[in-house]
Amino acid sequence: MKRRSFINISAIGSLGLLLPMHACVGAGNKYKVVSLNDMTAFQKQSFQLLKVWCDAMLRDQIHDKSKSVEDGALYCHACSTIHGRCNDAIYPLMYMADATGDQKYLDAAIKLMDWSKNVDKPDGSGSWTNDINPKSWNGITVFTAIALGEALHHHGHLLTKKMKKKWEERLKSGIEFVYRKFDMHFSHINYRFTAIYALRFLGAYFNEEKYIVRSKEFAALIPEYLTEPNKLIFGEDKPDNDKSIKGLYPIDLGYNVEETLNGVVQYALIEKDEALLQLLTESMNGHLEFMLPDGAWDNSWGTRQNKWTYWGSRTTDGCQPAFSLMADRNPTFGTAAVMNTELLARCTVNGLLSGGLHYETHGEKPCIHHTFSHAKNLAFVLDNSEKIMSVNKEQSLPRSSNNGVKHFPELDVWLGARGPWKSTVSSYDQIWKKKYSVAGTGGALNVLWHEKVGPIFTASMAEYLLVEPNNQQPQPGEDFCLTPRVERIVEGEWFTNIYDLKAKVSYKDINDRINFEIDTTLTNREKKALNEEANFKLNYIFDTEKTIIRAKRTSKKDNGDVLVLPIISSTGEKVVQVSSKIIEIHKKEGVVVVETSVPLRIKESEKARVFNQVPGMEALPVMVDFPKNYKEVICTLQII
Repeated sequence: MKRRSFINISAIGSLGLLLPMHACVGAGNKYKVVSLNDMTAFQKQSFQLLKVWCDAMLRDQIHDKSKSVEDGALYCHACSTIHGRCNDAIYPLMYMADATGDQKYLDAAIKLMDWSKNVDKPDGSGSWTNDINPKSWNGITVFTAIALGEALHHHGHLLTKKMKKKWEERLKSGIEFVYRKFDMHFSHINYRFTAIYALRFLGAYFNEEKYIVRSKEFAALIPEYLTEPNKLIFGEDKPDNDKSIKGLYPIDLGYNVEETLNGVVQYALIEKDEALLQLLTESMNGHLEFMLPDGAWDNSWGTRQNKWTYWGSRTTDGCQPAFSLMADRNPTFGTAAVMNTELLARCTVNGLLSGGLHYETHGEKPCIHHTFSHAKNLAFVLDNSEKIMSVNKEQSLPRSSNNGVKHFPELDVWLGARGPWKSTVSSYDQIWKKKYSVAGTGGALNVLWHEKVGPIFTASMAEYLLVEPNNQQPQPGEDFCLTPRVERIVEGEWFTNIYDLKAKVSYKDINDRINFEIDTTLTNREKKALNEEANFKLNYIFDTEKTIIRAKRTSKKDNGDVLVLPIISSTGEKVVQVSSKIIEIHKKEGVVVVETSVPLRIKESEKARVFNQVPGMEALPVMVDFPKNYKEVICTLQII
């Protein structure tokens, strides 16, 4: 087979090495060659990370002609399986083939495309399935169609005419399925809003007017799915507009910023729809409030928190397209794109993107799904490099500069900021899909973050459930919830405030001190309250020097009440028990000092730390037992 001649280039060494870097500059596939030296810092960062990921995916590609169902697929060592959507990697691999001139990337992409026949749904619908199982979910066709379309649009010149035509025929079947089957009631909002871009983009690619018309029909409904007053996208559930008892819509930050916003922003930019672009700028501003100063997305409360990975969400694509493309309207969007990409690099283990900060220290393998999903969006950013030349991180993120408390009424979530401390308190009462898949709520302190040491608390699901068994990694070892809480075990049954959907939250900000006050009741997984003696008043108090957590109960009985404080700490960090009431956790950046009003203990575990897949963190489980005849216990946290 004759293919484009490639230049043999060794692995990237210094940033001064010249590479044939192709950047799309307009219609007709006209390309301009640029060197690595000519890239912006963000482009270099994206390229280097993408190359690491692509090389790891090549390493994990299966080569076994005796097994047609496996040959050419990407194998996931973490899940011991093949994820059906791995053919999305065709796009980043073809980008890398074009960028480096290395034949191996093109060979891998072609072999992966050949393998993809194993996820063609055999019903003649033209759709792809999420898994090799032909009965598995095929709504993901919209995402695969975009990936294949981008690959052909930017890098189709690498293929022979015959092969390109064959790929285009497969692509046309996929987008035709989206056109026929998708409407504004199809599944969750991320599918429909992504379809807006898919239909517009591929309508132009195939010169198919009906796709473009449909995309405009869908786009006209975008304002109906934005909350007030913060313009957050809702609809991450089915039905998409089903309100909770408090009247709150289903919203998930991870899906919104890593998938849904990309689709509508890319559409609006193609259409040059200024009114829509202004509306989306407001929406992105609302979502950006939840990015932590280290580039993490605070999805501690989202309806699909079961897939929270600190940097985003497990099977979505990444925030880089929308936030980099819109940086000319708000430079802080560019900061978000850069900071999040830096975080992705920090979470990359053995070439693959892991699901959080502590996979390596806990000995947990990263799922390859994270990598091939997020690789697509880095390829997109690099293919649109001329549109993002001004992207940098010079502007401060909102949570880096905010001071005080902001309440999001559409969530019943509060973001607090005082000096170096950042906090998230939630009483959001939306529960997705299964009544037990509860994110941090009940007035819980979902996130506590300090500018010196980073995350101190990060909420997990109350119970780690495989809500999507093929899209979540199994929990290794004990399932220990990472959400700070009060709890009581009664005849083997767990009662805790983080199940309480009726908790009341208020706050005062006086004399440079923020004081959250929560009235809550210990409830079980069925949301049934224990009794009137299980009422608690919690306080989270922040000033520039310290955080104080107070838990006060109505009863003095010795009934096993415990204040549980899972402090984020990776294996290897030194823990010093200074006294029965004081421990120190020594991190590279500083020392976390935990002091309690009564003796504390560290819960025994199989390893030095407990670990939770949500959001991929290890923690030191500090337990503060209520002594008999004590109504209140107090914990003070300081960083030195």
